[in-house]
Amino acid sequence: MKQEMLRNKVKGFLDVKGRKIVNEDGEEILLTGWGLGNWLLSEGYMWLTNGYERFDRPRRMEAVIEELTGKEFAAEFWKRFRDTYITEEDICYMAELGYNSVRIPLNSRLFISEEPGKIIFLEEGFMLLDRCLSWCKKYGLYAFLDLHGAPGGQTGANIDDCIDDMPRLFMDQDCFDKGIALWKEIARRYKDEWIVGGYDLLNEPIRPKRFETDPDVDYLLPRLQEFYEKAIAAVREIDKRHLFTLEGHHWASDTSIFHKKYDDKMIIHFHRYACLPDISSYREFTELSEKLNCPLWLGETGENVIEWFTAMYPLAAELSVGYNLWPYKKMNCKNSPCSVKKPKDWEFLTNYAKKGKHPGYRKAQEILNEYLENMKLSNCELHPEVTNAVFRQPGCIIRGTDFNQFPGRGISCSGIFPEENIYGYRMGMGMEIRNKFPDSKQEFGFDCRWRRFVLVLKEKEFADYSLFDIKQGSRIWIHLFVNEDAEIIVSEGEKLLYSCKLTADDKRQKIGPVSLSEAEKSVIRIEAAGGEVEIEEIITA
Repeated sequence: MKQEMLRNKVKGFLDVKGRKIVNEDGEEILLTGWGLGNWLLSEGYMWLTNGYERFDRPRRMEAVIEELTGKEFAAEFWKRFRDTYITEEDICYMAELGYNSVRIPLNSRLFISEEPGKIIFLEEGFMLLDRCLSWCKKYGLYAFLDLHGAPGGQTGANIDDCIDDMPRLFMDQDCFDKGIALWKEIARRYKDEWIVGGYDLLNEPIRPKRFETDPDVDYLLPRLQEFYEKAIAAVREIDKRHLFTLEGHHWASDTSIFHKKYDDKMIIHFHRYACLPDISSYREFTELSEKLNCPLWLGETGENVIEWFTAMYPLAAELSVGYNLWPYKKMNCKNSPCSVKKPKDWEFLTNYAKKGKHPGYRKAQEILNEYLENMKLSNCELHPEVTNAVFRQPGCIIRGTDFNQFPGRGISCSGIFPEENIYGYRMGMGMEIRNKFPDSKQEFGFDCRWRRFVLVLKEKEFADYSLFDIKQGSRIWIHLFVNEDAEIIVSEGEKLLYSCKLTADDKRQKIGPVSLSEAEKSVIRIEAAGGEVEIEEIITA
């Protein structure tokens, strides 16, 4: 239904039209998709080695795998890894879930030699990319080429495969020249390939100062601007059609690099993690988009509890901001569509990565062979509930505070928030949000304090919640607290779905099931006809 319509718009070269991204027919297209993290640029945390310095980036991981298994096995392992981690089945599955785009992180070491003073292109990376692009074309997914690990590193952290946590792309002229040459070669090869949605010139350039002894590298910002200008000029000599997606520094969150429009076909690309799933997380970028008359793309986001997804991405869609989550597949997870099962005795490998005892060549090879089997889509644990959350489809959980942006204004809403104004925009709508669960813990390393809050509804107040792709037989349940004897009415448009009277009680109460009609989109209204209730969450199925 709705997601099928999104995929049907994958048609011809993408272009920009004011603040919109459009296809060859001039139809606006909302980009929805996932990043193929860990495939062409591995990250240690996706192997459950977060914080292990000698196993945190590709060049270090490759060295440890060779120590564990021997040079011959290691070389064959990485070939099999890249042939297996992302296959045609994965791209087909992503399309079946309803997405219309992928972001493909590239490690420059697979595409261009690090040999100083020489420009030597490597076919291994291009062969893998060509194959993936053919699948994207077959199944209708725009592919964005993301230089995640530029020559020398553009970030200065593990994620760019740099040598020493310094962004040497901007410090070493040879690295800078290789970066420009690589983009020129990519443009030469793919200038006529419409399934390539655009060129993501640099992922998360120039990290912030992370701790006291961490070198401050913000002085390199002029070099970042220079790289953008020269890379765009080099590409435009060959390729006049493809879009550029440009990221600011400090994890693609700072907007100061966008003091001008770098190209007429430019997208402002930003990242959002660990933020409140509210309009405040978008406002700076929507204002910038208006100022420069450029489209926005939330090009990397995720890694959170999936209720956060249910709040964050429908709001992005409401703002006409496309999004690409991270990552599509990783080990032992609940918040990606595909979870790779942890191999037996995996701790032997991770312990060695942490400078522990060597398990022996044969044992290490056995563990890694099992990993290669487990990463096949047919052997992964699939999480369709993640996609339900992203698209806010039946099967998701909607927090009471994640109502539509224009709720009902009631006569007794205080508009005053506890402790801090965490839902600033929504507060302006006159709704009261109350701190109900002060001891909410952090999950996935990110602050989930937004889950502490409930939405207060008093007499004649209501809140609306959008739900998409509703199938026959779909239902909802509402978890709430009743502070004063109350009457709750649940409706869908003009249709009354459910009503009940509730008695005040300190304990959480559950009402439902409430049956829904089949629809592409429904707006479900929860209204307090009397009394006072606190809406915690809406469970959909």
